[in-house]
Amino acid sequence: MNKKLWTAAALAASMLFGVAGCSQETPPAPAEAPPPADEADSGVAVADAVEAEDTAGTGAPRYEVDASWPGELPENWILGQVAGIAVDSSDHVWLVHRPRTITAHEAAAVQNPPTADCCTPAPSVVEFDADGQFVQAWGGPTWDQASGAWIDSEDDWPFNEHGIFVDAEDNVWLAGNGDTDHIVLKMSRDGERLLTIGRVGENGGSNDTERLGRPADVYTDVDAREVYVADGYLNRRVVVFNMDTGAYKRHWGAYGNVPSDDPLPAYEPGGEPLADFSGPVHGIELTSDGLVYVADRTSNRIQVFERDGTFVSEHIVAPWTLDQGATWDIERAAFADEDWLFVSDGHNKRIWILDRESMEVVNSFGRGGRQAGQFEWVHNIAADSQGNLYTSEVNTGKRVQKFRLVAE
Repeated sequence: MNKKLWTAAALAASMLFGVAGCSQETPPAPAEAPPPADEADSGVAVADAVEAEDTAGTGAPRYEVDASWPGELPENWILGQVAGIAVDSSDHVWLVHRPRTITAHEAAAVQNPPTADCCTPAPSVVEFDADGQFVQAWGGPTWDQASGAWIDSEDDWPFNEHGIFVDAEDNVWLAGNGDTDHIVLKMSRDGERLLTIGRVGENGGSNDTERLGRPADVYTDVDAREVYVADGYLNRRVVVFNMDTGAYKRHWGAYGNVPSDDPLPAYEPGGEPLADFSGPVHGIELTSDGLVYVADRTSNRIQVFERDGTFVSEHIVAPWTLDQGATWDIERAAFADEDWLFVSDGHNKRIWILDRESMEVVNSFGRGGRQAGQFEWVHNIAADSQGNLYTSEVNTGKRVQKFRLVAE
């Protein structure tokens, strides 16, 4: 295995990086006409959405962006689309990005010949400490400047990285949603491959017990030794494996039913909910009370299950949303005797705050833009033990941001 590990203490090995010009998240088709301003501002999720500037009476937590986080990356590195973010048990923040989405202009230093003195694509997985200081980086493709070709650092590394999770034992889980990826990887915290679930280039549909279908997200239950996979961009299910051996355990589709891969109609605001996940099955979150929250992105919904797949409830967020959908990722945070769910919405470019007990939207923050605190395709969200939030952006966003909890 050709593995290269970069740490803050030892950045000694010479590593050549390069570029690719394509975006790995499909740009949206021309949008339908947006809802009227008054409808968009007060649109119903489960309850009326409350504008971020008006928190009086909602009891929702308030956040402000920390524009100084994270610190500078070493080695002249730059990030591509950041397709996953996670916080570990030490409040270290991990991200996975897509080096292949960095353009020649962004990585001019590694062109042949170089056209400028900045920059060089970072390895795919990057770890920061709680203060935003770089800790280490590893994995993913590297660019051979002389030949102008990408070189994979490991066999079967996903072509299009998608989602990251760090479990209670500090194992790092990664998914890949490229057209032929169909795999989930379990890695040690320093980048050693421990387990591969699925097979590159092979998909057996939503009821296959060995193969995946462009998986999007991962979450583990260490006590039960299980890993849950949001599967995915091609399949329409949640599937559970043994987290040590990769042995199949169970799977289910929307409403806890056996999933079907038959064609589905497009989502329609106010229409009948689809009987299957419309997909991508894009985010998954387990909570300590035994529930599983699943983001069905283009149906703008969160479905809640028990660990065995028993259906509990369904909740619609931003129901006016078409095209890319509103429910991209889910994160739970509990503090001050309150329990919240945060939902990243890359198409409306904001974070929704839901009261977990009622599943009502009580607030939101963010808007489209490139300034600190604004979003461009906010893809993932994670929380630390202090209630601070971290977000990642794909498309042309290509960054992470920290939002400090300022009022509970």
